[in-house]
Amino acid sequence: MVARKKTKKARIKAIDKKKLGDKVRGVFTNNPGLSLNYKQLAKRFEIKDTATRRLINELLVELGETGFLTEIHTGKYKLKSKGGFTTGVVDLTPNGSAYILSNQFPEKVFVAQANLNHALQGDNVKVYLYAKRKGRRLEGEVVEILERSKKTFVGIVEISTHFAFLIPINKQMPYDIFIPLNKLNNARNSQKVIAKITDWPINVKNPIGEIIEVLGSPGDNEVEMHAILAEFELPYRFPEKVLEAADKIVDTITKADIAGRRDFRKVTTFTIDPEDAKDFDDALSIRSLKSGNWEVGVHIADVTYYIHENSLLDKEASERATSVYLVDRVVPMLPEALSNDTCSLRPHEEKLCYSVVFELDNQANVLTNWFGRTIICSDKRFTYEEAQNIIETGKGELKEELLQLNQLAQILRQRRLKNGSLDIERIEVK
Repeated sequence: MVARKKTKKARIKAIDKKKLGDKVRGVFTNNPGLSLNYKQLAKRFEIKDTATRRLINELLVELGETGFLTEIHTGKYKLKSKGGFTTGVVDLTPNGSAYILSNQFPEKVFVAQANLNHALQGDNVKVYLYAKRKGRRLEGEVVEILERSKKTFVGIVEISTHFAFLIPINKQMPYDIFIPLNKLNNARNSQKVIAKITDWPINVKNPIGEIIEVLGSPGDNEVEMHAILAEFELPYRFPEKVLEAADKIVDTITKADIAGRRDFRKVTTFTIDPEDAKDFDDALSIRSLKSGNWEVGVHIADVTYYIHENSLLDKEASERATSVYLVDRVVPMLPEALSNDTCSLRPHEEKLCYSVVFELDNQANVLTNWFGRTIICSDKRFTYEEAQNIIETGKGELKEELLQLNQLAQILRQRRLKNGSLDIERIEVK
């Protein structure tokens, strides 16, 4: 029992010193021209006990040694001339310290672990810059977290009799998250879960959080896929209002829709995608010209025709930025009503597109090009394997078109390699 009391007392003293240090720094930061000694600070703080007054003096000496303060007379300090404040992004190192990447300085700002003040990897922070000493790196201290880079964390929950902790799977999260037992959300020991931080008192090492979703047992494929999505904060569910907006879009093409578009509905057109693809967002067309040259078209779905700027769908797509492809699923940029239906270039369906069309001679020299809005009707949906088989055997549906496109592609590829292009081989995960 005696040993426990000593430990508790020592911890309280450390906490008091941290709080007092913050108050001392605050006085000098808010009063750059003011010079004070420990007695004047003690009077400001209404501190009369000898031990705490000595601690103030000790803090002044330490702040002078770190370059935060400068001693202008014996025992009297003022804020040292420095570069002021900057903002930037936290880049943690393996040992717990960090560098702040700021657009205002070409040099990274070093921040010791003790001065991060709960800033985490990728956070946007405000940093107080210490005076740079000759021959030393630029150093500072995080004084405000402007924006957290991560709001949720995936990990394994470990439950004991009186409390629980989330052990994050992300190695760049250096702290376990304390979970009160009434915030477990029915999670069981050793399950993989998602938690969010709800509080992080300034003098407490570990953040406090709550479990917001139970994923399940580690090792299960569905659990691991959802863990990846959650860890990278990939939004695999669309808000109801966004889904409703997508369902309201009318995909019937009228004469007014076609007006002003170049018509490719009678030109041989097809898509080539993975076997399990559901959204066919680009297509190829080819036809011979009377001159003996070739007209090749690359067509992409005209998504902007259906989605207007600053609409709910536009803002959601901007937030997601791209579709994300995992081994066994896709996290689409747009709701499936659009990505897999209205804006998917499915065979034998008229679709509005934006296209680039160019004329090539038999040596694959580009003679003319045109960009604009079109309407197409795909004749065939090929898988990669089907298209490759036709190229290798010379047999199959639309073989002439595929073989001609491949011939032109080979000429262009060899030309690029001759001009210094890199040919990087890679194995696609499947």
